[in-house]
Amino acid sequence: MDVYYEATPNPQSMKYMVTGTIASESAHFTSASECARSPLAQKIFSFPWAAGVFIGPTFVTVTKQDWVEWEVLAEPLSELIKEHLQSGAVVLSTVTAEVEDPNDSTTVRQIKQILRDEIRPAVAMDGGDIVFDKFEEGRVYLHMQGACSGCPSSALTLKDGIETRLKQAIPEILEVVSI
Repeated sequence: MDVYYEATPNPQSMKYMVTGTIASESAHFTSASECARSPLAQKIFSFPWAAGVFIGPTFVTVTKQDWVEWEVLAEPLSELIKEHLQSGAVVLSTVTAEVEDPNDSTTVRQIKQILRDEIRPAVAMDGGDIVFDKFEEGRVYLHMQGACSGCPSSALTLKDGIETRLKQAIPEILEVVSI
């Protein structure tokens, strides 16, 4: 498997593309204490500059601390990821996949479908993910993950992209909020 990297809209995050599938699901880690199910994330968090790791099916997005530059990290990190993959080590232990909640309202099912089919694949191209939390009093609450978390353009993506699309499909939505 080859690994190559590309910048994301978030200057603190770099997306490492892999020429194969490395995980059956996505997972976001913001500290070493959270990543017990990912030996790869554990390796990355062993460095003091690591601020976040997002693992997708065919990529890894790494978020760094402000005090270090990508010029120093990008290539060695690419090699570290490649060596991990070539060793056959586990990238991400699988947990039970997200299942539909039979108690979800029609509106919540529709929101989740738009997120799953349209929005999440689009933001994954930039090394991020957006996960539904709840729909309450006309507001959709979402978690921004990977490169989306802390990205300077995430507010624009949230309001002009996601909120516009959801309001278009579901008129009772008043607002989309990042939590």
